[in-house]
Amino acid sequence: MQKLTLLTSIITVLTALPLTSCSNLTTEQYEATALTSYIWQVKYSNNLTDQPLPRVESFATSSVLNRNGLKPIGAIIEPDDQGLWWPTLPPRPSIDEVEQRKKPQEQAGQPELQKTVKYQISFRVSGQQRTLPTNYEVYRQVVKAYPSRIPLQLTLGVNDNSVEKAEPVSK
Repeated sequence: MQKLTLLTSIITVLTALPLTSCSNLTTEQYEATALTSYIWQVKYSNNLTDQPLPRVESFATSSVLNRNGLKPIGAIIEPDDQGLWWPTLPPRPSIDEVEQRKKPQEQAGQPELQKTVKYQISFRVSGQQRTLPTNYEVYRQVVKAYPSRIPLQLTLGVNDNSVEKAEPVSK
């Protein structure tokens, strides 16, 4: 009986693989973007040290959109160690702003500056334009290939809803 259950489980997994498998495509028209953002956030809670899920309030934010590694308007003077350009810092919330959002019986934490990056790749294949989320490694491959317009082979993720890998293709 256990062997039959194991065999059924294996068949189910093997049958499901084609439904969620990844596909590959080659494109010569592509653009990678990285939206870099700073955001000030403050945690609020009745007990900041023991409450596992404090309420988080967001304050000022600033962002710049990196395109293919080129310096965007409004970016700081130099890119960071990963080649990403960042916006100028948004203003830190004042104590008055922090206290205005505090509810009765709550404590307010210190303002914390959060950094986020959202990577995307846009590409044209078979006459159709697509934009999908991606990761830092794909972004860097596109940045390196972009000036020469080297064709890229893209590996799409599960259900073709993301780009997991980009590799240069020899012409």
